[in-house]
Amino acid sequence: MSFAVGSLVKARGREWVVLPQSSDKLLVLRPLGGSDDEITGIHCELEEIAPATFELPDPNQVGDYRSARLLRDAVRLGFRSSAGPFRSFARLGFEPRPYQLVPLLMALKLDPVRLLIADDVGIGKTIEAGLIARELLDRGEIQRMAVLCPPPLAEQWQAELQNKFHIDTELVLPSTAARLERDLDLGESVFDRYPKVVVSLDYIKSDRHRDDFLRLCPELVIVDEAHTCAFGAERGGRHQRHYLVRDLAANPDRHVILATGTPHSGNENAFRSLLSILNRDFENLPEDLTGAEHERERKRLAQHFVQRRRSDIRRYLEMETPFPERQDREETYKLSPAYRKLFARVLDYARESVLDSTGTRFHQRVRWWSALALLRALASSPAAAAATLRTRAAFAAAEDPQEADELGRRAVLDLVEDETSEGADVTPGANNEWETANGETTPHSQLTTRRLQEMAREAEALQGDQDEKLKKAVPLLKELLEEGYRPIVFCRFIVTAEYLAGELRRRLPKEVAVSAVTGALPPAERVERIAQLVVEPLRILVATDCLSEGINLQEHFDAVMHYDLSWNPTRHEQREGRVDRYGQNRPTVRVLTYYGVDNQIDGVVLDVLLRKHKEIRSSLGISVPVPMDAEQVIQAIFEGLLLKGQKRSTGGGAMILPGMEDFFAPQKQDLHGKWEAASEREKRSRTLFAQETIKTEEVARELQAVRNAIGSGVDVAAFTRQALSAFGAVVQGVDPLRADFGEASSSLRTRLGIHFSNGELPDKLKLKFSLPFAEDELYLPRTHPFVESLANHVLETALDPLSGDAGAQNERRYPAARRCGAIRTSAVSRRTTLLVARFRYHITRRRQTSRGEMTLSQAAFDPSQAILAEECLGLAFAGAPENAEWLSPEQAERLLQASPDANIAPEQASSFIRRVVEGMEQLRPRLEQTAAQRAGELLQAHQRVRQAARQRGVHTQVEPQLPMDILGIYVFLPV
Repeated sequence: MSFAVGSLVKARGREWVVLPQSSDKLLVLRPLGGSDDEITGIHCELEEIAPATFELPDPNQVGDYRSARLLRDAVRLGFRSSAGPFRSFARLGFEPRPYQLVPLLMALKLDPVRLLIADDVGIGKTIEAGLIARELLDRGEIQRMAVLCPPPLAEQWQAELQNKFHIDTELVLPSTAARLERDLDLGESVFDRYPKVVVSLDYIKSDRHRDDFLRLCPELVIVDEAHTCAFGAERGGRHQRHYLVRDLAANPDRHVILATGTPHSGNENAFRSLLSILNRDFENLPEDLTGAEHERERKRLAQHFVQRRRSDIRRYLEMETPFPERQDREETYKLSPAYRKLFARVLDYARESVLDSTGTRFHQRVRWWSALALLRALASSPAAAAATLRTRAAFAAAEDPQEADELGRRAVLDLVEDETSEGADVTPGANNEWETANGETTPHSQLTTRRLQEMAREAEALQGDQDEKLKKAVPLLKELLEEGYRPIVFCRFIVTAEYLAGELRRRLPKEVAVSAVTGALPPAERVERIAQLVVEPLRILVATDCLSEGINLQEHFDAVMHYDLSWNPTRHEQREGRVDRYGQNRPTVRVLTYYGVDNQIDGVVLDVLLRKHKEIRSSLGISVPVPMDAEQVIQAIFEGLLLKGQKRSTGGGAMILPGMEDFFAPQKQDLHGKWEAASEREKRSRTLFAQETIKTEEVARELQAVRNAIGSGVDVAAFTRQALSAFGAVVQGVDPLRADFGEASSSLRTRLGIHFSNGELPDKLKLKFSLPFAEDELYLPRTHPFVESLANHVLETALDPLSGDAGAQNERRYPAARRCGAIRTSAVSRRTTLLVARFRYHITRRRQTSRGEMTLSQAAFDPSQAILAEECLGLAFAGAPENAEWLSPEQAERLLQASPDANIAPEQASSFIRRVVEGMEQLRPRLEQTAAQRAGELLQAHQRVRQAARQRGVHTQVEPQLPMDILGIYVFLPV
C-alpha cells in the first residue's frame, strides 16, 4: 500500500514519519521524535511496514509545570519542514537579520527571479543570495544550482552554503577538475553528475567548459563579484565573462542573482550592462531617470535592484545590527641611509631601462614592466627587492607586446576585477635581458645581469636591522597587541610576508604567535594555518592579498595594517572588510596605513588615490571606485617618476623628485574631478533607486510569522536554559548562558558529547544565542547540532520515559518534559486544559499548460511529490471535553507561562488527565476544524510571499494530514 507524505508508519519496532522523497516502492522515513541525521530508506517489499497512530499521553506519567512549554519548544525547534510563509527557515544555521529578508521577499515576487544585490561590503550579500537559493530549493522550484565566483571565493562560498544553509555543493575549479572528471561515466559531464556546484570563473572560460556549462546549466545561477562581468572593459577576460552570463540569462525560465558591492565600478555603462543581464529591456533605459515622466521605469527597475548602506540597516525594524566603528590612523617611516642609496641606484637603473629606445616595442614594454616590478618590490621589502633583482622577468617570455602588457598588469598592478588573484602575490622578476639566437648572452646583457646581482646583494644586506620599515612596524604591532587587538598585516608579495613573519617571530615576545598565509599555499592549507593560529590568545596574521577577500576573519581578528600600500583603493577596502563587517565582536576595529615619507612611490599613491578614496567614503558613507582604469593612473604616476625626473642628479640624493608634484597636478586634478562627479552620481542613484518595493510592515509581518512557526533566538535561549536545568545542569546568565554539567544526567552528557572533538561534553560551557560572539563562547542558532540533540533528547524522554539512562537513579532525579501534567495556579479562574498538538500538511503545486493541468516540478526530484510542512500549536479550552469552551491562541500561549501556586496530589493530577483522554473523541471535530483552518492560513502565507507564481498559472493546495498528534495534555486548576 502507499503512504501519504507526513503520515505515520510503524517499521523496525518504532514509529516513523513519511517524507516527500518517498515512492511507492521505497519509503524515506524520519523517526518520530528523531533528527534528519536518522533519516533512512526502507524498501516496501523487503520489510513489513504498517500504518501507525500516535498514542495519547499516559495519565500515570505526570510531569511538573515546566513540561508543556519544554515539550512544545523541543518539538518546534526540531522541525526542519516548518509552516509559516517560508519553507526554508527551519533549515537555516543562523537567524537572519530583518533587513536580510528584503532581497528574499523581492525575489519571491519575481518569476523567474532576476535580482541584483548590491548591498555594501560586510552587510551580507552571500547570506541574502543563500536565503533565496534555500527557499527555492525547499519550495521545490529548483533542484540544481550553481555559484559562479572568482577562485579565491570558492571555498568560502562552499563553507557558507554548508554551514548556514545546509546545502552541499561540489567545488569545480581547475585544481579539482581532473579528480572530478576521473569519476565520470562515458559521455557524462561534471554538471550532469553534481546538481549543486560552486564554479570558478576561470574554469568555465575555456570554450569546452563554457559550452558544457551553458548546455547543462542549473535552474538557478548566483554570480558573485558580478561587476567583473560587466561589459565595457578593454581586456578580453571581462568580455568573455559578460557574454557567458548574458547567455545564461537568455533562458527566460532561469533564475539569476547577481551580487556585487560595486555595481557601478565607476562606470555608468558597466552598471547598465549588469542590469541588461537581468532584463534586455534595461539596455534601452534613458540616461537620466529622474523626473515624474520616468517613474514607471524607476519602479520597474527597483523590482530587480537592492542597494543599501550600513546606515540604512543599522537599526531596522527596531533591531540593532552592530557594525564596528573603524578607527583609521596613518604611520610613517624613513629609509635608512643605506636603503636610500640603494633606492636611488635602482631608480637610476629603472630610468635608464625605460629610456632605452633600442629594440622593438615588445622590448620596450618588457623593460617598462620590469622597471615597475623592481620599484614595487623595492618599496615592499629588501627581501622582495633581492628576489626581483635575481629573477628573470616573466614578461620577457611573452609572444608579443599585448601579452607582455597582460602579464605585466597581473604581476605588478592590483587588479581587483581580474578573473583571479591567485598567483598575483608572486614576486615579479626584473632581469629583462635576452639571449642571442644561438643561446649566448651579449656583453651588454652580462653587464646588466652583474649590475642586478650587485644590487641584489646590497638588498640582502639591508634585511633586518638595516630595514627601518620593519623596525618601526614592530612597536606599532606591539602597541596593538597591548591594547587587546589581533592584527592582520597585509603585504604585496609572498617573499615580503614570509620575511616579515620571520622577523616578527624573532623580535616579538615568544608568547606572540605569528603566521604567514600567502598564495604559495593551497586554499585548504590557508584555512588550516589560520585555524592553528586563532587558538593562540596573542597572534598576528601576516598575509598577502590572497586573503583580502574570501575567508571571513572577523571572528578572530580586529585590526588591519597595510604594511604595503595597494595601488588600488578598492583592494584596501577589501582588506579592511575582513575585520570591519557584521559579526565582529569588538565595537571598534583599527586600520593602520603605513608608508614611507621619503618614498616617492608611497607618497604619490597615498595622496592621489588612497586619501581621496577615504575622503569620499567618509562623506558618502560608501566606497566609490576609481572612475577610470587604475592602470591609467599608475601609468601617469610612473611616467612622472621615470621620465620627467631623468634630468636630476641621482646617486643617493633626495628621493623627492623636483617638479614631480607640479607635473602630476593636472592629472591629479582631472582624476579627482571625475571621482567627485562619480560620487555625486552614486549619491543620486542611491536616492533614485531607494528600495521601496518592499515595505517594512510587510517584512515585520512575515518575520513574526516565521518566529511563531519555528521560534527565534530568544526561544532557543529560554529552551536551552530550561532543558539543561531539567537534566541537572547548573545554569547562570542569559546571553551568554553559563552551564556547569558536573551534576547533569549521564544520558544528557552522552547525547551532547558527540558534538565535541574528544566525544565528551566539557564540564563548563559559555553558550551564546545571538551574534556576535567571543572565541570562548559556543554560538547556538536553532539548527546547531547541540540544540537539535537537546531538543530530541527532551522529546525522546517524554515519548519514552524509560529512554535515556533506562531508569537510572540520576535520570529519575532530574525529570525533563512529560506528556501530561496538572497544576493549581492563579492564572485561571476555572478548569482549563491545554493540548500540545503537532500538525502536518502537504503542499502540492500544479501548473496549467496547453496540454492540461500537471503537477509542477520542472526542477524537483519527482513531479508527483508534495512538500511537507509541520507546526506545533497549543490549543486550550475551558471546562470538560463534552462542554469545551475554546480559548484564543493568545490565551493558550499565556498558559505556557503559568506557574503553580498550590500543590496537587499526583493521583488527583492523573485523574484530571484521564478525563481529557477519555473525552478526546468529543474534541476531534474541533481539532480537525482547526487543522483545516491552519491549512488555509498556511496556503495564504505560502502564496502571499510568492505572488509571481500565481501570475504564471501555478496553483497551490495545502492539505492537513489527519489525525494530528496530541503530544501533551496539561490541566490548569484554579487555586
